[in-house]
Formats: sequence, C-alpha cells, structure tokens
Amino acid sequence: MRLTTVTRMTLPPGRLHSYVVGTAGDRGRSLPVSFDQRRHVGEGQRPGSWMAVSFRLPAGVARDELAAAWLAVIARHGTFRTVFGRSDAEELTLHELTVEPGGWEQHPIAPGRTAREVVRDVFDQACAPFESPSYRLCLLEPTDEPDRGVVVIGADHSHVDMWSWHVVIRDLLDAIADVRAGRPPLPGEVSSFAQHSAVLEAMPPAPDDVSRRWEQILAAEAGSMPLFPLPLGDVSHPRPAVVEVRDVLDAAELRRFDIAAAAAAVRPIALAMSVLTRVTRTLADAPLRAVFPVHSRHEDRWHDAVGWFITNAVIESDDDDPLSCARAVREAMALGSHPLAPILAPYGGMPVRPGMFAISWLDARRMAMPIGPELEIQHVSAAIATDGVMIWFIATEAGMQLRSRYPDTPEARANVSAWLDAIEAELEDAAAR
Repeated sequence: MRLTTVTRMTLPPGRLHSYVVGTAGDRGRSLPVSFDQRRHVGEGQRPGSWMAVSFRLPAGVARDELAAAWLAVIARHGTFRTVFGRSDAEELTLHELTVEPGGWEQHPIAPGRTAREVVRDVFDQACAPFESPSYRLCLLEPTDEPDRGVVVIGADHSHVDMWSWHVVIRDLLDAIADVRAGRPPLPGEVSSFAQHSAVLEAMPPAPDDVSRRWEQILAAEAGSMPLFPLPLGDVSHPRPAVVEVRDVLDAAELRRFDIAAAAAAVRPIALAMSVLTRVTRTLADAPLRAVFPVHSRHEDRWHDAVGWFITNAVIESDDDDPLSCARAVREAMALGSHPLAPILAPYGGMPVRPGMFAISWLDARRMAMPIGPELEIQHVSAAIATDGVMIWFIATEAGMQLRSRYPDTPEARANVSAWLDAIEAELEDAAAR
C-alpha cells in the first residue's frame, strides 16, 4: 500500500474504461451536512477536490461482474446516493439520489499521454463537489495482463476518507465473489454518514474546558489554525504543490520503532510526535503546533461505513518526552471529539490563513481491512495548488511512509525539506536504538 498522487501513480499501459451510473427521478429528502462537508463543498465546483484509490482485481473478473459488484457497494453505502446542491437562498444542501445501472464509457489514451493523465481528466470532471453523483469507477485492462484489471475509484473528498477506501475495497471484492458465485451481492445497507452527521448535530455543546482550550490554541496563532513554523516565502495565493513521498522506515526498522515506543510506554504515534517536537524546537525554536485530523468512528456502527469520518483537532507539544507527547495526542483527540461548528462559530468557521500546517497519522496495521501486497493498493491524491504544508504518516507491514505537500517557493523548498530531512533522520535513529 502506497501514498501517491495522480501525477505519480503507477498504472500499466492498457485500455481505460469508466462505469457511468444512471440517476433517476427528482432529488430525495434533505440530509444534514457535516461541518467539514460544508467547508469543503462550500468552496465551490472545482477540479482536484477528489481523492482516489487503485488496486488489482482478482484474475478473470469481467466488466459486467465488476459493474454489478460496484452497484451493490453503492446500494450498501448511503453517501454514494447523495448529491450536493444550492437552495434558492444559496444555502448548501444535501439530498438523497436514486442511482440506477448505467454503462461503460471508453477513454482513449492518445499517443504521448499516460493512463494516469486520462484518469486525472476523468476525475477532475466527474468527481467535483456538485456532480451528480460525484464519483467514478475506472477500469484499466493492462496490455500485458488483461486478465487482471486495475480498478481506480475517485470520489469528491466530501464522501470519503482514507479508511473509507479500505471499506470500499473489502466490500467490492466481497461483492465480486458473490456475483461470480451467483449469490446476492453483499448484506444489507450499513449506517450512513448522513446519520453520523445527524448524531453530531444532536450532541450537547462541548464542555467549557474544551472551548477554552480551543480559544488558547487559536490565540497562539493570532486567531487562526496553526501555521508551519518556518518561512514559506510568498504564499499570499496558492502555489503549485511540491509533493514528496519518502520511505522513512522499512519493515524491520518499523518493528524496532514499535519496540522503542513500547519501551517508553507509549504508542508509535506518540514516539513519532516526540521526534517532531524535538526537530521543530531545534530548527524553528517553536513548539510543535499543527492541525491534527482525528477520526470520529467512535461507535462500532461507523466502522463499516463510508464517509468523511474525520474532524480537525490541533496538537500542541513543547516537551519531547514521549509520555508528554502521548498526553498531547490524547488532548488532540479530546479536542476533536466534540462538534466543531459551535466551537468555531465565533471565528466564522475554521479560521485558516496561508501557511497552515497539518499532520495526519494512519497506522493501517490496526485496520481489519484488505491491505495485502497482492492488491497493489495506491492511495491517490489530486494535483492541486496549495498555500500550506500537509504531511501524512502511514504505517503498514512494509514500513512507514511520509508524504508531504507544500507550496513551490524557494523558501518552502529549503525549509520544509530541511525539516523533513531532520524528521527522517530522527525516526531512523529512534528505530536504531
């Protein structure tokens, strides 16, 4: 399993098709819109708002079998049967959508172009926030191995997160097996993300101490979410993004890193935050302070659901002792366990300035989902312009990857790269102890 971007993803030469579902009737009942959906979709119709996943199919799966299985996945997960719109008063809305069987569309790959370039074109158009629906399944039939196709599924980010893609892969593979065996594909519908949004809307306000802590964190950055602690140059407008993907620890090194974390009586995430805290203090003479996405799948019924089950918290750490960093992680998770809309309402929503800094962590080894190497899974982000810094850590049985995205300015190239170099060296050192 690898983190990549659409400009770097690996796809073999072959024939590319996509399955275009049908829609029927008027839009159905109105559904609640989550805080993060409102932020994301509220930025308007645009290319590059999507995220995607690719993986290898079992041998011999026919196109009609794949289509039937995909329709079963859509029927199982409510978010794939919703569509965003605008009311007469220009308020953002979300409504149910009736999805029906459709058909396959071929996408010729012209000489001089690659399959991933064509996939990007398809997703930029089909997976924009207000498309109906805003997702698309592509099938690449490799020239040298047409019997084992590569599926690439893209969806506007408002409907999926990284965990969701593993649910989709699992359910799609199960549905394919059912279809090929002549069984009805997949069990019944699971809890939907719209239901999760309704649960959040009904929650009581956050405790006073949580609201006060948010006030303190935002005040530390002059009323905004945290900024990257080193100069990025002129980011007054988004710049083309520099994307780096580093294999920072191999499988053996990650096992030693886990052992080092256990010896310090913390989880690997806390030991990693210890490294980030130390490097940030050394290079920037500042505490580690970053937006810290945390998942909101706190109930078992959400574990098998597809949706954007991620909310934003902030991690703040100025002590690189692993136990202190473990407390910082727990505090961040607590800050993200309450609805953000009322907390951030006095700031007009999530207060973001150019230079925002965010850290994401996923230990895929803790997921009971398909991640085997035979699937050749790639998590694919769109190619966008950016004015901030985002880094992702992902741990798998193969090791730890670090992906970063930052604006293409001379200052950012120098400062973010130096910060990443130091992080990589410190992680390797922690694994070698």
